[in-house]
Amino acid sequence: MKGARILLGVGGGIAAYKAAALTSTLVQRGALLDVILTAEAERFVSPLTFSSLTARPAYTSLWDVPERIPHIRLVREAQVGLVVPATANLLAKLALGLADDLLTTALLAARIPLILAPAMNEAMYENAATQEHLATLRTRGYTIVDPERGYLAEGESGIGRLADEERLVEALERALTPQTLAGTRVTVTAGPTREAFDPVRFVSNASTGATGVALAREAARRGAAVTLILGPTLLAPPSGVTTVRVATAQEMHDAALASAAGADIVIASAAVVDWRPVNDSPQKQKKGEQSIDVRLEATPDVVAEIAARKEKGFLVGFAAETQDHERNAREKMHRKHLDAIAVNDVRDGHGFGTGENALVLLWGKNGRKDLGTASKETLAARLLDAIEELRCS
Repeated sequence: MKGARILLGVGGGIAAYKAAALTSTLVQRGALLDVILTAEAERFVSPLTFSSLTARPAYTSLWDVPERIPHIRLVREAQVGLVVPATANLLAKLALGLADDLLTTALLAARIPLILAPAMNEAMYENAATQEHLATLRTRGYTIVDPERGYLAEGESGIGRLADEERLVEALERALTPQTLAGTRVTVTAGPTREAFDPVRFVSNASTGATGVALAREAARRGAAVTLILGPTLLAPPSGVTTVRVATAQEMHDAALASAAGADIVIASAAVVDWRPVNDSPQKQKKGEQSIDVRLEATPDVVAEIAARKEKGFLVGFAAETQDHERNAREKMHRKHLDAIAVNDVRDGHGFGTGENALVLLWGKNGRKDLGTASKETLAARLLDAIEELRCS
C-alpha cells in the first residue's frame, strides 16, 4: 500500500462518513489519495475533512481547476479507483454511461481498476433496477464489494450496510497486486488440530494459523482461487477465500485431500497433531488424586497422503524444528516426496503466536533460500515469490 496512488470517490449516502475513516487508514499505510465528492456527499461530510486527512485538495466540481482538466488528470495519475459509498444513483449513472459531475466523468474516463462499494437501504439494494445495474457493471470489469447485513440508518436491519473497512482495504490490495497467480488453484492448510479425550479436554499445540491465513490472503491477492483448510483459531479468514473449518486431524485430512486433488499449488502449513487419544470419554473426567493415563495413536499424515496422490501441482510442506533444523526438514521433504519445505526454529516459543517469524525454504538436493525474519504477512509474500519462481524453473 505504501506509495500507492488511489482515487477515492465519495457518494451521497450516510455511509460517506466512513469514507473519512477509510481515508485516514489508507494515509497511515502510506497511500497517496485524491478525493472527489459528489454534491450530495457534501451534505454528509465536508471536503475540508478529506483535504485535512490527505494534505491534498479535495475535489467537488469539474470547474474547480478547469485548466487542469481534473476528470482526466486524476484518473491518469491514479493506480486504482474506489467509490465509497456507491449509492443507487451512482450505480445507475455508471451503468448507463451518464457523466454529469466530476466523479462520474472521471470514472467514465478511467482505464484503471475500479472498485464500487454499494451502501443503501435494503429495499433500494434489492430493487430489480439496482441489481441489473450491478450485473452490468460487473460484466464491464468493475469490482463490487458487496454490502453486509446489519443495522441501517433508517433504524431497520437488513442487507445494504457498507462493507467493513478490512474488506475495502483488501479489495484495494488485490487491485494493486500483480495477478501472477490468475487462473491458478491454491490450497492452504493452516492452524492446529484438536484431538479430544473428553468433552472439554484435548491434545493440541500452540499454532495460531497466522502464517497460513497470511499465505491464503496473499495468494488471493495475486489472483488465485484459494481454498483455506483452517483448524481451530481465533483468527478470521481473509475475505474472498473459500474457507473450510475443521477441528481434528481426520477432518483436516479429508478436507485437504479433497481440495488438493485439483490444486496447482498446495501449501501445507497446518500444525496437525501427530497423536490422538485412542479413547474419547463421553463424559468429563473428574479431577481426583489418581493420575490419568491417556493412550495415544498416530493421526493421519496429511501432507504425505497428498504427495502420494498428487498427479500435478506443486506441494510445499512446513517443518517446525527445535534442533538440526535444515537437516531434519530436508529429510522430511525427501521422505514425504514434497517439492519444497519451509522450515523454522520454534525453540523458546519462536514462530507460534508471535507477529514475526523466520523461514528458510529448501528444495531438491541442495536448493536453499533464506526468507529472513519478518512479519508473517511479509514472509507469506516472499514464500509465494519463491514458489512461483520454482514452478517456472
